[in-house]
Amino acid sequence: MLALHGTGVSDGVAIGKAFVLQRELPEIPEYVIPREYIEEEVARFQRAVEASRRQLMTIREHIPSNAPPEATSFLDAHLLMLDDKMISQAPIEAIRNQQYNAEWALKAQSEILSTIFEQMDDHYLRNKKTDVNQVVNRIQRNLLQQNYDEHEKIAEGEIVVADDLTPADTVMLKHNRVRAFVTSLGGPISHTAILARSLGIPAIVAAHSASRYVSSGEELIVDGKRGMLIIAPDRSIVDEYRRRQKDIARKKRELNRLRTSRAITRDRHRVALLANIELPADVRAAAQAGADGIGLYRTEFLFMNRPEPPNEEEQFRAYTKVIKSLPGKPVTIRTLDLGADKQVDGGRAGTAITVNPALGLRAVRLCLHDTSLFRPQLRAILRASAFGKVRMMIPMLSGQEELFQVLDLIEETKSDLKRERIKFNPKIPLGGMIEVPAAAISADLFASHLDFFSIGTNDLIQYTLAIDRVDDAVNYLYDPLHPSVLRLISITIQAGKQARIPVAMCGEMAGDPRYTQLLLGLGLSEFSMHPATLLEVKKIVRGAHLGQLTRFARDIMKLRDTREIHARVEKQSRH
Repeated sequence: MLALHGTGVSDGVAIGKAFVLQRELPEIPEYVIPREYIEEEVARFQRAVEASRRQLMTIREHIPSNAPPEATSFLDAHLLMLDDKMISQAPIEAIRNQQYNAEWALKAQSEILSTIFEQMDDHYLRNKKTDVNQVVNRIQRNLLQQNYDEHEKIAEGEIVVADDLTPADTVMLKHNRVRAFVTSLGGPISHTAILARSLGIPAIVAAHSASRYVSSGEELIVDGKRGMLIIAPDRSIVDEYRRRQKDIARKKRELNRLRTSRAITRDRHRVALLANIELPADVRAAAQAGADGIGLYRTEFLFMNRPEPPNEEEQFRAYTKVIKSLPGKPVTIRTLDLGADKQVDGGRAGTAITVNPALGLRAVRLCLHDTSLFRPQLRAILRASAFGKVRMMIPMLSGQEELFQVLDLIEETKSDLKRERIKFNPKIPLGGMIEVPAAAISADLFASHLDFFSIGTNDLIQYTLAIDRVDDAVNYLYDPLHPSVLRLISITIQAGKQARIPVAMCGEMAGDPRYTQLLLGLGLSEFSMHPATLLEVKKIVRGAHLGQLTRFARDIMKLRDTREIHARVEKQSRH
């Protein structure tokens, strides 16, 4: 028996036989093409790109009707990447100018793209490097006349073990009723993780070298909650995990009964539970979980994997699709949260990569720096506000001057729409994300100019503790219960109360059941999270007594030992 550890990204337990996907590319040949054969080599590369497109289109056409919407979304993203000049055109330049063979030209360009993605600060966007690599690998396989989509046969109930999984694999996983999957690569926000949560099956990512230690046909146990893969378990371990499976199934049935119940504490305090979404297709999962609305709609996904940013009309259609899918429920649209190093047009010339992008031209700073991106989005959001309960949220505010500039632009946009006789909600609520320590400390200064706050704990924790949570060397320091983090959260909630504006939380901490009772005690009344965790949080809310939790939180805030804070919060979460 052998146990490997990774990052659990989808709860649950699976027991079954392994199916190991071997996807290693052979060594890429590198040679110089004679001048007279250059255009023939260019044509060969273009044929490989077109073959890749046809394969993805064929897979897309065969997506089962019951597949999660993410399967289509990820395939569409890969199709868009094939149109990106950085993938479809740059290698051709290398063939013509350096006389590289097609495989070598593509490999050289993919290395350039990998470097760009690795320098990105935003952890989600950095993970998009995986998608780029998968598209490149598909083209390489076509150049090398290899293909793997047609011949792999996975039996129902098997556990897939791979270095990584492509969006095309997602269709296969759903169609074959795969029991669980484990990958050597990936992170909690990779498309593999998102898919696992959508399918509702246990999954582990970043289980390094898992595909080397596991052989096809071996019995495995996947513990998605603990991030543990057990290879060739003995009978007693299997029996123990079968008991756990029954417990999990029973708890899931109990949670499903809460879908239509309201999130109200035992002492009758109403709590709003909303969903975070990336794409219009994600609304279905939010509705199925019984979300009270959308607390975070990440609009940057509209801008990615394409040669040009979306125009006003395209954005307007995407926003209204979400709004009309949730009639009468609030939809919080976050304005563009990209950085100068994360190009929306396949890489603009003349833009330098900053030494520390985390502290550079990002989010609202970029939008104010380049209003050609910001103005169409403001118009689209305001136009969409005529169709439902839309709220607009500004990311990464750090100073009042930024907010005042945003307010001026919004007023200008409203005046333009009014003059053009285009309908919008003139009283659309405007909120600010509190994710920079400076914004939390001076939350009272922002509060008088905003209609709500939303605490983005992912970045707030990183900035407060000066760590990158996806960097293996320092992510052990990532701690939502660090006293400084809790103080900043408390300061923000209190500033909201004093200004009589609601305070939400949309970071991962909001969807983690371990912290629900503490956050309730601190005064948080609006939680926004991935739909998969909503029912579990609702159950905790319905069993909570706010008066008691307020006293508990007050005691926690007095503690000076971080270890004691963890012990007390863990003990409370078991109640």
